[in-house]
Amino acid sequence: MSTLSKPEKSWILYDVANSAFTMLISTTIPIFFRSLAEQKVSQATASGIWGLTTSTAFLILAVLSPFLGALADYKGMKKKMFSVFLVIGVLGLLLLSFSSNWIVYLLLFVLTRIGYSACSIFYDSMLVDVTSDDRMDRISSYGYALGYIGSCIPFTIGIVLILVRPFGLSTQAATQISFIITAVWWVGLTIPLLKNVNQTHYLEQRADQVRHAFSRVASTLKKIRKTPNVFYFIIAYFCYIDGVYTIISMATTYGGEVGISASSMILALLLTQFVAFPCAIFAGTLAEKFGTLKVIRASILVYCGICLFGYQLDKNWEFWVLAVVVGMAQGGIQSLSRSYFGKIIPKNESNEYFGFFDIFGKFADFFGPLLMSFCAFAFGSSTYGILALLVLFIIGYVLLRKIPD
Repeated sequence: MSTLSKPEKSWILYDVANSAFTMLISTTIPIFFRSLAEQKVSQATASGIWGLTTSTAFLILAVLSPFLGALADYKGMKKKMFSVFLVIGVLGLLLLSFSSNWIVYLLLFVLTRIGYSACSIFYDSMLVDVTSDDRMDRISSYGYALGYIGSCIPFTIGIVLILVRPFGLSTQAATQISFIITAVWWVGLTIPLLKNVNQTHYLEQRADQVRHAFSRVASTLKKIRKTPNVFYFIIAYFCYIDGVYTIISMATTYGGEVGISASSMILALLLTQFVAFPCAIFAGTLAEKFGTLKVIRASILVYCGICLFGYQLDKNWEFWVLAVVVGMAQGGIQSLSRSYFGKIIPKNESNEYFGFFDIFGKFADFFGPLLMSFCAFAFGSSTYGILALLVLFIIGYVLLRKIPD
């Protein structure tokens, strides 16, 4: 870390900042929702509603992402747009902490998720502004690695509050305070990025840049289609990241449905973060030695095994095993996908390209939870949705084989 520049360190810190909210999405937020919703609806219906809500948030961002990315490519726009959506995300999380009605809770979650996801578009594209191609794998891996371990700090404080309930706090009040702690953490660790990271690759400002941004979206789609390595990668990414994000966002919902206790799920997912920390850094090292694509392909094969194991999961110890294996594969596949894409796109249009990178990720996030929801409603269990994710991982692997190492 001592060899990193100030912009690189500041960029990495935002991964630590927003990962705390990612941790909430996969643990406390859906568990708290279930406690509210299951007073009115069945467990399977609650799982279905949560999946549909998650899909709705992703679908909204999927539609907006390319245009937001295209607009942010103009000089001076990247950090401005990042700041606007940061405010939306943090404000939504603060309001979420005061909600006790499950319908209002869902609406605020959609708002918060939109703010968080939009920030990720601009943040990911800043990777090309803070470092060079030969360092991208390492810097991206450091970001995810420190994000995993750093996110455990506010999360652990929140869990202790919920379990100990000091000062006579109720479980609901302690949970809501944990949301506030995460919001403060998110803002505090974003300040270095706002101070030290500047947009070094950009398009010049123009009077008609809103209209021009719209026209560039169609043009970039054509360029992606005519560039085989970008085209195959982004379609493959859509398939395999679908499974990755669905496993992250639906883990506690699925675990609760098959009878895993809430305390076991939270502690196991906390273990996932600690395992992912060294494994993400190790993945960056492996990528430098063997090639980024080879490491991504190997991670996909691990996820295929995860799906098969998850299909028959019904015991606490199995959930713990799954949490460890997910931690081993998760950091590498996410960080290296980001850095590989950053290396193969035009730098002065990085926001727009990362907008499409994000839209494929968001449509993947939409499709995966939708599969789980369909299985929950159609079969009374989302277990069969795990096998559908296996098919997507296989398709992603096959497409990556079409790209030369």
